[in-house]
Amino acid sequence: MILIGQYDSPFVRRVAVALNLYGVPYEHRPWSTFADADRVAAFNPLRRVPVLVLDDGESLVESAAILDYLDERAGATGALIPPRGPERRAALKVCALAAGLCDKMVSLVYERILHEPASELWVARCTTQIAGVLDALEQDRAGQAFPFWFGGQPGHADIIVTCAMRFLREAHPAIDRIDRWPALAALAARSENLPEFAAVTQVFTPPGQRAG
Repeated sequence: MILIGQYDSPFVRRVAVALNLYGVPYEHRPWSTFADADRVAAFNPLRRVPVLVLDDGESLVESAAILDYLDERAGATGALIPPRGPERRAALKVCALAAGLCDKMVSLVYERILHEPASELWVARCTTQIAGVLDALEQDRAGQAFPFWFGGQPGHADIIVTCAMRFLREAHPAIDRIDRWPALAALAARSENLPEFAAVTQVFTPPGQRAG
């Protein structure tokens, strides 16, 4: 398998961490959606990452769809998400909120880079949405007794939230406040200490400022 995209993207990183937790080997191609847009387009016409290229040449796009494939490959008992019922719906809700959070954080990055001056209305809207989701996730996580969201081992909810918290810290340090979201910060720190997370890190660099 080939994973296309840079690890400073929370969406690429969530797939990479899942591959590591599943023990699935892969080749990494750290292509940028800016500098390497044409190369990415050969696998995804949207020119977005992540892309997972399977051994038979099939290209899977969008992190949620890629994880769905990996979960199916792992089987119900080995998947990083409960197979059914209220726990599965709860995990999917956390993942959906955290993925939406990442979308808003990425949108805010692009707003500040591509527009001069940035729209104050759009920045305020994104900031409000980011803080609102973090508040909701903090409340949910603070009520959990397990080391990870749904038990003793990390799952998809822990992965995407951890990736989101790292992106928040590096891309939006003015918003990041450990005192406001301590339960999320503690979860992220616990996850980041695992080798499957530590092996796939990249300091965030704003688009257009990357070497490749």
